[in-house]
Amino acid sequence: MEPAIPTLFHVSEEPGIQRFKPRPAPSPDSGVKGLAVFAIEDRLLHNYLLPRDCPRGTFYADSRTSPDDRRRFMGCTAARHVVAIESRWLKQIAQTTLYCYELPPATFRCIDESAGYYASDSCVVPKSVRVVDDILAALLERDVELRVVRTLWPLHDAVAESTLCFSMIRMRNAQMRV
Repeated sequence: MEPAIPTLFHVSEEPGIQRFKPRPAPSPDSGVKGLAVFAIEDRLLHNYLLPRDCPRGTFYADSRTSPDDRRRFMGCTAARHVVAIESRWLKQIAQTTLYCYELPPATFRCIDESAGYYASDSCVVPKSVRVVDDILAALLERDVELRVVRTLWPLHDAVAESTLCFSMIRMRNAQMRV
């Protein structure tokens, strides 16, 4: 028996989406060939509660995380997850409204368990939509520590070399490496 698919969402800055149509993957390393509708499971929804183009580093510890990495990256937080953003995005975050569409799971398949990514080859009609007009409050309600840094690259590099579960999203929009 296959495990049940969790509650799935698609977060957008676009209101009133009546139907999601399959489209090309946002990056070649997405694990999807061809067209798909993309979704994120509820447990990692916080990774997408930011403006679409906002670069971010997100991570958490699991049973495979070494004690050293757990101490180094998670030791000073009571939160289960960390979302790191660059300080230059704070104003845009405060001014952005997001629309969190709940999607029916029937046609979705998991494409990355640690990142919580799902894809469907079919058109998808949302079950409901929730308006998120205070992004920072929405993040903090989800057991997330928000870290605001000048540049994401040092954290990106350190986390990528660690044993943490992580997603580095929209890094092409991050401050240039120095």
